[in-house]
Amino acid sequence: MRPVEALHAARELELVELVTPEGEAHGRATVDVAHRQPGALHRAFSVLLLTADGRTLLQRRAAGKTRFPLRWANSCCGHPAPGEPVALAAARRLAEELGISDVPLSEVGVYLYRAEDPGTDRVEHEYDHVLVGLVSAELAVAPDSAEVAELRWVAASALREEIVAAPDAYAPWLHGVLSVVLDLS
Repeated sequence: MRPVEALHAARELELVELVTPEGEAHGRATVDVAHRQPGALHRAFSVLLLTADGRTLLQRRAAGKTRFPLRWANSCCGHPAPGEPVALAAARRLAEELGISDVPLSEVGVYLYRAEDPGTDRVEHEYDHVLVGLVSAELAVAPDSAEVAELRWVAASALREEIVAAPDAYAPWLHGVLSVVLDLS
């Protein structure tokens, strides 16, 4: 097994926290099991890094991802381990995926969704904590190629139109995550 494949295989064995629709923990499962049909509702997080002028950093998910590969998504996302604080897990994944540390994150809401990936037959059924970090566009980013195929900055206000025009180019949760953030203003 190649190192990238080994990394993704190891991530599929990590534990996630199963939750009720109200976000109450009631068990655990591996990432693999939680994302198989019909999908088990579990805790997740999505991070949007925003600049003062309203741009957000998007990542195009790596080809080796087991769910929605090569689709544009929010800056970073993942799953806290059972009992792990969401902000701590999000900071860990920012460092792992993008090489970014010391970005203060604020939780701004939750997005509950279910989406089936027709390409991999996997399911995302997540109680998704949405976090925002305010950063400079000159932020030094060092993406892990096993996680991220590409990065780009885009005006958050234009992103909704892009998603509507080409929904299959984007992760299905991105529109909802963006709505949580933009509905705050």
